[in-house]
Amino acid sequence: MAAHPDEPSQPLPPQNLRRSRATTFAALILGALTLTGCAMMPEERQSFSQAAPAGLVITRDQLVGRWGIASFHEEKDRKRTEAQARAQCSQPYVITKGPTNGVMMHVADDAQLYELALKRSADGRTYLGFEAPAGHPQDREVLSYNGEFLVMRFVDPDANRRYGTFIFARCGN
Repeated sequence: MAAHPDEPSQPLPPQNLRRSRATTFAALILGALTLTGCAMMPEERQSFSQAAPAGLVITRDQLVGRWGIASFHEEKDRKRTEAQARAQCSQPYVITKGPTNGVMMHVADDAQLYELALKRSADGRTYLGFEAPAGHPQDREVLSYNGEFLVMRFVDPDANRRYGTFIFARCGN
């Protein structure tokens, strides 16, 4: 039975309150990134198509940490987006180790955390996603990592068009 808007609601148990806050935070991040994409003109929504250099190596431990996140749709916006990602460190996105050698992150259009694994394709590209062949539509391709910035994009063309290319800026401790 739903509470009437004028009636006080019952407090959530601690585990539900944490889950509620995490879900709200994830929804806010996804909403902000979606609005960024929606505010662009259609001609600006072209996907970033530059492939990652073959041989890019990143480890799970390099992904774990606190990150500021922002996204862009055109390469000309990359520097501005890096600054926006750094500014998001006041409310960092936290990537933790997963229970079976992956990392815990959100996927497109879902506020729940999932364990994602790093994968290599036959052509040397690095992907992050579920247990499936590298380059699966639900994967993210890791475009670059230099210790300070991690750049990824969704493989799925629709998700890539909507969310753009993500820049994760490592936050200080």
